Parts: sequence; structure tokens; C-alpha cells
Amino acid sequence: MIKKAILPVAGLGTRFLPASKSIPKEMVTVVDRPAIEYVVREAVAAGIEQIILVTHSSKASIENYFDRNFELEMTLQQKQKWDLLKEISEILPPHVSVVSVRQPQPLGLGHAVLCAKSVVGDEAFAVLLPDVLVKDDAAQNDLAQMIQRFDRTQAAQIMVEAVPDHLVDQYGIVDVAATPDEGQSTVMQGIVEKPAVGTAPSNLSVVGRYVLPAQIMQLLEKTPRGAGNEIQLTDGIAMLQQTDTVEVYRMKGQTFDCGSKLGYLKAVLHYGVEHPKLGDAFKAFIKELEL
Repeated sequence: MIKKAILPVAGLGTRFLPASKSIPKEMVTVVDRPAIEYVVREAVAAGIEQIILVTHSSKASIENYFDRNFELEMTLQQKQKWDLLKEISEILPPHVSVVSVRQPQPLGLGHAVLCAKSVVGDEAFAVLLPDVLVKDDAAQNDLAQMIQRFDRTQAAQIMVEAVPDHLVDQYGIVDVAATPDEGQSTVMQGIVEKPAVGTAPSNLSVVGRYVLPAQIMQLLEKTPRGAGNEIQLTDGIAMLQQTDTVEVYRMKGQTFDCGSKLGYLKAVLHYGVEHPKLGDAFKAFIKELEL
């Protein structure tokens, strides 16, 4: 069973400027909690017990958020604000740990994953890109199903979703013999980065969730710099595919690209209307705007 997940958070978040000039984009709040907490919750719900942050010196607030704040907890306790105390003390379950490693240079996603090699060791692991929120109301989320599929087959899993044909040039698109049903996996034949409309092998785009075997680390060490003069994770996966089966898992949930401003606003809207305390009032406000 996979228990470790890598979250690359060292990026500068240029798509979210000017806010990301001083605030890590992962810490921008979606309703009442930072975006990265939703990603960590997704991982924990899938059985992950160790979160590995691949971070940068400017991102200390992310590490602090998942640490205990004794002074704040004592203040809330003295003021008998028990609900707030419960919220901040239960951000992480007791059995889940967070560790951090630094990415000394911005050399790509593949390099960020490789930075966690010493922590991962010889274990398979998950990778979750924190820019993407996956909203999944099922009892067993998509990541959990990917992990179960990996446990059965030992085949690397890449999460994908169907996108409109006229938007395929904005994504990494996978090549498959036949499109799987939602919640199912199939063998990946290849991957094309941002193909021209009309030339894409499918309409299945890579989402930003991976379940990978330990040997991908050795392959990433050998992976030459590719697009953008960076070490690309997709290049390492392509090397893995030469000797091992790689599968794509078609997700059932819904994604929000919180690395973009419009995607962030969509996430706030969707999570806001379902918030247990604020949802009804927020929906009423939206109806007022429609008038």
C-alpha cells in the first residue's frame, strides 16, 4: 500500500501574480482554508500517511501551516473558542506527518520529484500537483482507486480527464487504444504535449496526479533536460514505458486549476456553495447577483 505522496510546491506561481509575489500560491484561500489543504486532504483520504513537500526558501508559510501553533492553541483554549481550536488542531490527523526537502534550482517537475528520492527510498509513491484541486464526493476518491489499481498491477498510473476537442492544444494528451470508462484504467501508448487541434491522439488530458514505482527515481537521474531546459516528469515516464506498463486512469471527479485566476474563482464558487456553514447564504447571494 502506498503511504507517501510528493507535493512539489517550489514554483514561483507566476500565473498568480501579483498575489504570489508575497504569498505562496498554494496558501491562497479557497473559501476558508488554503488551497494546499484540499490537496493534502485528498491524499490523506486515499491512505497517504507521509506528505513530502518539495519546497523553496520563500514557502516557509506552507510548512508552518501544517505545524502546531502552541501559542494560538493556548489562546483559543483560554478564550474557550473550542470550535476554532478543534479546526486548527485537526488540520492533519495524528498519524500523518509532513516533511520538507528543498529544490535548490527550478529545474522542472521531474527534478522536483527527484529531490524527494532520499525520503521516498525504495517505495512506490504518489505525486499530487497542488495547483490542481480534485473535487470528488465519492466514498473512495480517484487517487485511492489509482493506488488500488497500482497495488493490483504494479503499473504506473496517470490520472486523466476528458477535455473538449478544441482545447486539446492546452494540455498534455495521452494516446490510448480506446477511451476507458470513468473510474477505469487502460494502457497508455504515448503522450503528446499540447498537440495541434485535429492532430491529438485522444481528448484525455493529464490532470496532475500520478502513482509511480520507485524505479522512476533512477530513470529521472538519467533523464536529460527537455522542454524549457528542464527535467520533465513526462520524459522519465516515457523512459519507464520502454520497459514497464504505464496506465492512464480516467477520473470521475472534477478538477479546478487553482494556478490560474479563472480556475481559482471557479473553485471558490463550487466549494463555497457546498460549504457546511456558508453555503446557503452564499447561494442566496449568488441569486441576488443574477437579478
